[in-house]
Amino acid sequence: MEIKIIRSKKRKKTISAREVGGAFVVQAPASLSDAELQPIIDKLQQRWQRRRAKAELDDQALHRRAQELNRQYFEGKLKWKSIRWVTNQNSRLGSCTPANETIRLSHRLAAMPAFVRDYVIVHELAHLLEANHGPQFWKLVNRYPKTERARGYLMAVGLEELEEL
Repeated sequence: MEIKIIRSKKRKKTISAREVGGAFVVQAPASLSDAELQPIIDKLQQRWQRRRAKAELDDQALHRRAQELNRQYFEGKLKWKSIRWVTNQNSRLGSCTPANETIRLSHRLAAMPAFVRDYVIVHELAHLLEANHGPQFWKLVNRYPKTERARGYLMAVGLEELEEL
């Protein structure tokens, strides 16, 4: 995406950015050097991209897929209050808080193959029954037939740790 920088002598401190006609338009004080401005532009672009990525994700479709996987691998017995996409989860692909019955999946997962997304959903659903990564937990996760394949994929792209997501 093209970046347009508009400098203003009237601006003293603030920097703003927005999308206009397919360009990322940054308004900044005229006194700011390119070297000072560049890291700020980078941060603004990252924030904008996270918001845009989140807007494209469908929490309802994610919920429907989790329900289907629940039926397939957990006999439809699991219940949760929410499952949703998040853009602030950078060190993990998924997380579950069993006490609150909430599941969060990183937006980075949306770009991965469906079998990998399904594996992460099953992994997090299993945490509703087993909070740890013990043998009973892995017995639940391994109900999903593509677990090893998905873990191998995540290891290959450097995102899977040996024992947790």
